[in-house]
Order: sequence, then C-alpha cells, then structure tokens
Amino acid sequence: MLLSVNAILALTVFIIAYSFIAAEKFNRVAIALVGAAAMVIVGATDADKAFFSHDTGIDWNVIFLLLGMMIIVSVIHKTGFFEYLAIKAIKLAKGNPKTALVYLIILVVLASAILDNVTTILLAVPMTLIVCKKLNVNPVPFLLSEVFMSNIGGAATLVGDPPNIIIASKANLSFNEFLIHMAPMVIIVVIATTPLLLFMFRKELVNTPEDRKMINELDERSFLTDIKLMKKSLFVLVLVVIAFISHSFLHLEPAIIALLGAGLLILISGLKPANYVQDIEWGTLTFFAGLFIMVGALVNTGVMKTFADFLKDLVGSNVTLAAMSLLGVSAVLSGIVDNIPYVASMSPVVMELSKAIPESAGDVLWWALAFGADFGGNATIIGASANVVAVGLAKKAGIHISFWQFARYGIPVTFLSVIMVVPYLLLRYL
Repeated sequence: MLLSVNAILALTVFIIAYSFIAAEKFNRVAIALVGAAAMVIVGATDADKAFFSHDTGIDWNVIFLLLGMMIIVSVIHKTGFFEYLAIKAIKLAKGNPKTALVYLIILVVLASAILDNVTTILLAVPMTLIVCKKLNVNPVPFLLSEVFMSNIGGAATLVGDPPNIIIASKANLSFNEFLIHMAPMVIIVVIATTPLLLFMFRKELVNTPEDRKMINELDERSFLTDIKLMKKSLFVLVLVVIAFISHSFLHLEPAIIALLGAGLLILISGLKPANYVQDIEWGTLTFFAGLFIMVGALVNTGVMKTFADFLKDLVGSNVTLAAMSLLGVSAVLSGIVDNIPYVASMSPVVMELSKAIPESAGDVLWWALAFGADFGGNATIIGASANVVAVGLAKKAGIHISFWQFARYGIPVTFLSVIMVVPYLLLRYL
C-alpha cells in the first residue's frame, strides 16, 4: 500500500527530527517541540489527536506516572535515605567498583520488576551519583548499566515496563502469566549481560586502595538528615509499590497510583511546593510530550499501519517466521521510536496474526513482541522511557551522556539479549 502525502510528510518530519536528536547539535527538548509543531503544520495531526487521543496522542499515563514518582523521589531525597543506601552498598562491596556495580545491578533488576523501570531509575540515579563520588569513579558506566538492567528487569512482570501493561490489556494476560513466561528468560539474560557490562566498562571501574580505605571509614547513619520525614516517605512508597503490584484487581492506572501517592506524601510531610517542584524534570516530561506527538502522527497518517500490514502479508500463517520477525523488528524499531507508542500501534497487528496460528503455540507472538520491545529499548537514548529519564537526571547533575555514547554500549546489550531470546521462543513454544 502506497503512503499518502500526509504520511510521507509526517515520515519526513520524523526522520529530520530524529537525525537532529542523534546529531546533538541542538537541545533535544527544542527539537521534539519543533517536530511536534511541524506535524501539526503539515496536517499529520491536530490538537484533538495530539492531546486527547489514546492511540495517536500524548500518553498521559506515562507523563503523570513520571510526575508523581518524581515528586515522591524528590521528597525522599531530602531525608538522606539515598545517601544511606549508597554508603551501605559500597561498604558491603569493600570499595570495589566492580562489586559495587554488581550489587546495584541486582538491586535495579529486582526493583524494576516490582515497581517499573522508570520509577526504579528515578530512585537509583541519585543514589548512584553518591556511590560514584565516594568511590571516585566515572558515574557513566554505572548509570548506563542501571538503565540497561532496568529495561531488562522490567520485562519480567506486567507492571515492570509500560509496554507490558499495553500488551496485557490487549491480549488479556495476567500478572502471573507475565511472571511465568517472561521472568525465566529475564533472569538468564541478566546473568549473561552482567559480565558483558563489566567487560565493556573494565577500564573505568577502577579506583585506588586509598579510595577503598576511605569508604570503610564512612558512617552511613550520619547521612540521614530527617528520620521522621524518611519514615513518612518510605511508608507512602511502600503503599505505592503495593498498589502497583495489585494493579490487576485494583484497576487503577499506575499514573493514578503515583499521583495519589505524591498527593498523600505532600499532605503528610507538610512541605511547601518550592521544596519539591524544583526537582521535577520538566525538560524530560516536555521531551516525552513532543516525542509522543511525533510518533502519534506516524500512527495517525497510517505509516505504522502500512508497515504492520506489510509484516502481516510477509509472514502469513507461519508462526515461527511471525515470531522471529516480530522479535527482530520490535527490537530494531523500539530503538528508533519509543517502545510505548510502538507497542500500542503494533498490538492490533499481533492480535490479527495470533488468530492465524494454532492454539498449541500459545501466546508466543505476544511474548515475542514484549521481549523485542522491552530489550530493544536499550539500543538508543529514546528507545525507552527509563533511558530518557536517566539521561535527563545525569544532565541535571552536570554529566553529559551523548546519543552515540549511549548507543555504543546499548546496541551490544540489545543484540546479546535479543539473540538469547530466539532459542527460548523456539524451544518453549515452537
């Protein structure tokens, strides 16, 4: 099927904007906003579709999930709790950067599965910056490793990664089904990816005996500045986590849970807006809004549907070809466009493809889509929400992570993780 004029214009705008983001010559927030405005000008979208459409507009669930968790994390940060955890972790690692990284990876993987990868990054980055300062090492290897592992760990559960929530809704899959089908492979990939990260960052995960000696002399309890507020904050955070896990029967969107948690914490903490608003990453939220509008324009003009129809015609009823194609294509495209709108646009196609395969193959196409989108999001800065948040937090701390620096490490991690899924899908389902 040939693309319409609007579709060609929308695709052109997206490619130009993406190229500018990758080139890093201009501020990425400005590019995203200009790109979104250009989509309106060329007629690829309008105000109704950009702001009010669930399929072709801004994903407000993601925006408000981020906003709510940013407020909660901002309040916790004022208590010194992150500093406490950071010192505890590096003392346990005896000041060894490699051991400290492994401990943080384990923590991030578990947190991403229980919470979600974006919330985990919001919690982990402030703590990691403190860890690296005390260890006297470059924080970039730690931040990148945590982002990669948050996306991998988040794939294990329904609430771990936003694309999983979309897939569960479309395919009527439960929390336990995600755990049974996704978690075993996630554990294997984490075990395989950890040595890869240690190898890639081996030259930077080094400090001196003097640095390690100083670590052992630190008192982690001395970093706790407001124990009363910390108890209130952690109480609210636990409630939010329980609500996330209970998503299947509470029927509350994660965004609503996060905002309710933020509101409750503000109420019981007695803090004034100036105490927590300044820590919100407004640039990150704005970038997401612009990105969602641009990708939504591709969906609205039929660019994504044309591609989906092509894929459907290509694989037909061959379940093995369909699963492998879906896995590979999802991994590649999730690195180019954010994996949330990608999964939203591909879900109807997978639903149609699933009707043509035998019941004995189960939900293999849905698992292929989930693995491809979740793991593929590690390839570039804009591949997943957690990536954008981490880079934004790093920039605020004065640490620049470029598009190509991210991709240099993200692509090998993505390749390894996706390749490992191939035999898993073939042996377990096909």
